[in-house]
Amino acid sequence: MQIRKLIISLAMLAPAITVSAQVGKYRNDLSIGVNGGYILSNVGFTPKVNQTFHGGITGGLSFRYVCEKYFSTICAVQAEVNYAQIGWKEDILDINDAPVINPVTGLPEEYSRTMTYIQIPVFAHLGWGREEKGFQFFFQAGPQIGFCIGESTKTNFNVNDANVDERVNDIVAQYTMAVENKFDYGIAAGLGLEYSHPKVGHFQLEARYYYGLGNIYGDSKKDYFGKSNFGNIVVKLTYLFDLIRTKNREK
Repeated sequence: MQIRKLIISLAMLAPAITVSAQVGKYRNDLSIGVNGGYILSNVGFTPKVNQTFHGGITGGLSFRYVCEKYFSTICAVQAEVNYAQIGWKEDILDINDAPVINPVTGLPEEYSRTMTYIQIPVFAHLGWGREEKGFQFFFQAGPQIGFCIGESTKTNFNVNDANVDERVNDIVAQYTMAVENKFDYGIAAGLGLEYSHPKVGHFQLEARYYYGLGNIYGDSKKDYFGKSNFGNIVVKLTYLFDLIRTKNREK
């Protein structure tokens, strides 16, 4: 638990350190834009629930402030406010790794839960390459918070009539459990490539991973699940245009 608190504290300090450490070449670039992409997500249940990846969309607003260039490293803070569809999709198999057939419907049983979140990541953003015209490689990492604003279930069987006897994994308590902890928090990090042009703006293509430090269900001794945190793989495209740019003479 202490390690978790330390990780959260360090992640939240990272953007502030980036802003305050003005020991390189001064920059004052403020950009705003939009982003959109696709999320592959699951939930780390304990006891384990067999899953494949749940697919969903994400999109929202992006903001970036570039504060300095330290040697060849371009230092910035980047933040987003996103709409995101995340959740889990179960892999319902028998001991022979074959789909479990529901005796009532005669169909392979399917179950997925989609939860809609407003997510706000704040990153320390480090880039290497061209600033004004050309390509730049970047890495960014920092904390992310989210709030669940809705959820829905997709299934082809009565959750009270699941064919549990044939399943290799018989955990089904989650079927009738709504999200208990709507507030989510964790750590996100990503790698990407950016193309910039002074007359057009900035285009970023990024792959990102998010690890949730909170649980969607209660995790006390009296609760069913000891752990129920998110893991997300995100691929997204971002467009930014400059509101404020450092004058060339300062560069």
